[in-house]
Amino acid sequence: MDYQPVILGKHAKPAPEKHGAESRYWRSFRSPVFVKEYAPVTSVHFTLAKPHRYAVTAATRVHIYAPRTQKIVKTIARFKDVARSGFIRDDGKLLVAGDDSGLIQIFDVNSRAILRTLDAHKQPVHVTRFSALDHTQVLSCSDDTTVRLWDVPSQSTITTFVSHTDYVRSGQVSSTDPHLILTGSYDGTVRIFDTRTGECELLMGSTSARSSAGSVPVEQVLMYPSGTVALSAAGSILRVWDIVAGGRCLRAISNHKKAVTSLAFNANSSRLLSGGLDHMIKVYDVSNYNVVHTMRYSAPVICLSVSPDETHIAVGMSDGTLSVRRRQPKASSEGTLALDEAPLRVAALESVLGGVLPSIGQPRVRDRTKKKPVGDVDEFKVESKRRRRLKEYDRLLKGFKYSAALDSALRKQVPPTTTFALIQELIYRDGLPSALAGRDDVLLEPMLRLLLKYVTDPRFGAIACDVAGLIIEMYTPVLGQSPTIDSLFLRLQRKLEAELRLQNDLVKVKGALDMLFAFVALSA
Repeated sequence: MDYQPVILGKHAKPAPEKHGAESRYWRSFRSPVFVKEYAPVTSVHFTLAKPHRYAVTAATRVHIYAPRTQKIVKTIARFKDVARSGFIRDDGKLLVAGDDSGLIQIFDVNSRAILRTLDAHKQPVHVTRFSALDHTQVLSCSDDTTVRLWDVPSQSTITTFVSHTDYVRSGQVSSTDPHLILTGSYDGTVRIFDTRTGECELLMGSTSARSSAGSVPVEQVLMYPSGTVALSAAGSILRVWDIVAGGRCLRAISNHKKAVTSLAFNANSSRLLSGGLDHMIKVYDVSNYNVVHTMRYSAPVICLSVSPDETHIAVGMSDGTLSVRRRQPKASSEGTLALDEAPLRVAALESVLGGVLPSIGQPRVRDRTKKKPVGDVDEFKVESKRRRRLKEYDRLLKGFKYSAALDSALRKQVPPTTTFALIQELIYRDGLPSALAGRDDVLLEPMLRLLLKYVTDPRFGAIACDVAGLIIEMYTPVLGQSPTIDSLFLRLQRKLEAELRLQNDLVKVKGALDMLFAFVALSA
């Protein structure tokens, strides 16, 4: 009797996730590159000048990366304390950064030489930025509650603002008016200063609002390129302020579970990205502030930035990880247009020549396809049957190599329907205990990850629970020897407990609905 291959059971496929064009676009940022720094990554900034290098600030260093290779091209480490807010000027030639000693330094990017030193602040400086319109001016915000605008050539302060009463850790100069400065402070207020008057011209988040809100620190502020609308992040709330209407709050958005720490626009400011301590980055459509996509990270997000050509998303996290997601830009529209117009030109020329164009300059091509021989009508033909090649797990199963067959089915490219069909076959043969026996942590890990992923799946839940019970019975005496295996067992336990709580809740809901339906039926 010939060997019968493993029969794959048919299961109802789960409903496919529907991703719109927006979600597909953000999912095209793939192949993240992870760089481990020695301390939390507190700032990431892309320069507008091509090739759009970006500065990453962590510990006492500012690294400058090349976006194409993701390699460090420059390292600036001439800081007395923890560096903050490395910012490259739009032309890519100068870099400004502060540190926890209150010192601000301006460097030449190519030679890494210190060109200017600004030392008026007495406490850590968390914000240093070049003015978008006047490249000879630098904005700084410090924990000494002051905001300063500096003149780089003379190394002197143009204006000092002292209206804030707590740490100032966010701010920027307007991109439409070099005299307007937007800041956010831990005193719970968002302010707009005017360098011509030296005073606060607009206060957003009044004293009454702060008393009712408990004075939530403002972690980040961002101004639209038009200069008419500002954004602020205080706690988990993102607020939209109308500057033209006197600082009226247009919208309060709460989509993060923890504090929002960073805000950024895409290239054309049609999408807003917010990162928070809940490991999440939310993408908003600025027309209605609805969330159109969500990205999850492995640690709390401290800072984020999108490259000007929208090919890179760089995210700094609290555990010192720098994540850079990349997207391959599509071919230029000009090249596509040229390819599309070529057939039209040929068709136009063909119509002029009266349809004789295809026969000009083209050789004759003979038909080289062989015709099938035709036999007699009454002739009997013996058909040769090709033997079906067995899959690798079928060949191993045929040779009673149960453990090797299970390892073959646990590979990543094997679908779960095949893996659980093989496990079911091993159960029928009473070979599952021998297939699971004698495994070390390396061989046991894929099996536990499979169970962890599908133990709550209705298609495979029953078999997965039986296998999990068998593994627990076999490997309980050796628990505690491998941290990886122990963590997988704990995750499996938590997942089963959560599933049991869900099932109990569903039973209660079903009971309540049955009572309601019975009551309606009796009263009808």
